[in-house]
Amino acid sequence: MAGGAGTRFWPASRSDRPKQLLPLAGRSDEPLVAASVRRILPICPPERVVVVTARHLTDAMRAALPALPAENFLSEPIPRNTAPCIGWAAATVRRRDPEAIVMVLPSDHFIADEPAFCATLLRAAEASKSCSVATIGITPTRAETGYGYIERGDDTGQGFFAVRHFIEKPDFARAETFLSSGRHLWNSGMFFFRASEMTNLLRSHLPHLADGLERIDRAAALGNEPVELENVFPTLPAISIDHGVMEKAERVGVVEGSFGWSDVGSWQSSWELAAKDENGNAAPESAVLVEARGNLVCDLRDETKGRVIALVGVDDLAIVVTDDALLVIPRSRSQDVRKALDLLKSKTR
Repeated sequence: MAGGAGTRFWPASRSDRPKQLLPLAGRSDEPLVAASVRRILPICPPERVVVVTARHLTDAMRAALPALPAENFLSEPIPRNTAPCIGWAAATVRRRDPEAIVMVLPSDHFIADEPAFCATLLRAAEASKSCSVATIGITPTRAETGYGYIERGDDTGQGFFAVRHFIEKPDFARAETFLSSGRHLWNSGMFFFRASEMTNLLRSHLPHLADGLERIDRAAALGNEPVELENVFPTLPAISIDHGVMEKAERVGVVEGSFGWSDVGSWQSSWELAAKDENGNAAPESAVLVEARGNLVCDLRDETKGRVIALVGVDDLAIVVTDDALLVIPRSRSQDVRKALDLLKSKTR
């Protein structure tokens, strides 16, 4: 899934260059979406990787992922949240291989231990053969209010647990309770199912969406998918797969995973994942740092020659520079970037 806007990473992330197309964690020369594809290649060859993105991002996605066949990029004419995205992709896969197992993976996450990640994906794919849909729950390392949670139930004895509840983002007190319970996992947003099973799930829980996808599927079989997609996709319900299917489905399984996962949700996350100097600064070598600690400096200007960024006597800031904008914000308030963006939008900028 590669269609998100990534507004929490303004000014680096824009409508035509969202978060997943930026190198915000890991290698400085590798966009998040390229890393997402590269790390699954040991278990899934390029011809079986399908990318669903926004229409206006398709060319940029193809440039970032040149090893993927052109027909493996699905371009949404309008954003409709994750249930239509996943349903359309699953129908596309089912036409190509009716027996396929689908792994749904976000394109904008960071994984520290890639071999452990691939091993967990294979366990979840295997689990999906014994339940309607499987997911991966991340072993929590702190009381986190920015993630949804999964409460696991009984051990099935087949390498996964039954899911008891999906839980919305909690307040801090509840997150602390979840951390100590040993039963609660972070919701990773990764899903695994037989391609044919997703059709059944949508028919049961989102029949209007299933009807629309069936029209697109019939048109695709006749070679007329683009026209029907244009007519039908904007009418599909804008709903997440979590609310539309996962919270209602029976026989949902969860595989517990621990592989250095981050959803790279803010400039704070980017600082946490970056290489730092002895004073905790994550900054390019060209930056001048005097009595400065714990800062993130991200210089994304196209032309930086002869320009210097200097920090003197400041701590714990995120400083992001692009050709047309400068952001300075305490790292602790990284989530408030949206406030600046909202104000700009209100001024039609």
